[in-house]
Amino acid sequence: MRLDAVAELIDRAARYLDAEPPGPGDPTANPRGDHDLDGIDVVPPGPHRNAAVLVPVVPRPDGLGVVFTVRSAHLRDHSGQIAFPGGKIDPTDATPADAALREAREEIGLEAGAIRTLGYLDPYLSATGFLVMPVLGLVDPAATLRLNPDEVADTFEAPLSYLLDPGRRRIETATWQGRTRRYHVIAYGNHRIWGVTAGIVNNLHERLYPPSGTSPRMRVS
Repeated sequence: MRLDAVAELIDRAARYLDAEPPGPGDPTANPRGDHDLDGIDVVPPGPHRNAAVLVPVVPRPDGLGVVFTVRSAHLRDHSGQIAFPGGKIDPTDATPADAALREAREEIGLEAGAIRTLGYLDPYLSATGFLVMPVLGLVDPAATLRLNPDEVADTFEAPLSYLLDPGRRRIETATWQGRTRRYHVIAYGNHRIWGVTAGIVNNLHERLYPPSGTSPRMRVS
């Protein structure tokens, strides 16, 4: 794979992602979410449960790949769905990135030493009340995965270029708790990536490739 693909990802992350998560009262901390598609009046009310996910990007000979997990069918929350490695932020986690790295190790055996964190995307608020902080990470292609079957049934990779193609993403509707909800969907092979995970992919595209003339965000080092 040409090294400029990795270099471009690192450069865009440095320019357009946040080095630190938004703190309490931060005016930029308004979360994204499927409510963006529904209207501001349906923002899920608090209190929200804090969570973090890792968006793992792996350099491969044919391009950059993104790792997804297929959640085990017996899990209480979002069983069988496609997700990024992640979960609730524990009191012992110093930062959301620490939580995302811990969960990646617990779920798929991906060690923190094999991951270079590149920055935070926007917080993403799920319809079920989870406030998810996504962390973009560049993964050593030599890293091996060891799946925890209690949490993860399988993993797969999708090309980053495919995921960031707006033509691959669509919006679908469904009735949930008596209300029509709209959400992002990405079809990849036999996989259907939707909801929060597809919404985070959409935000990744928005953040890495903002409209022309958009100023880079101020980063805190």
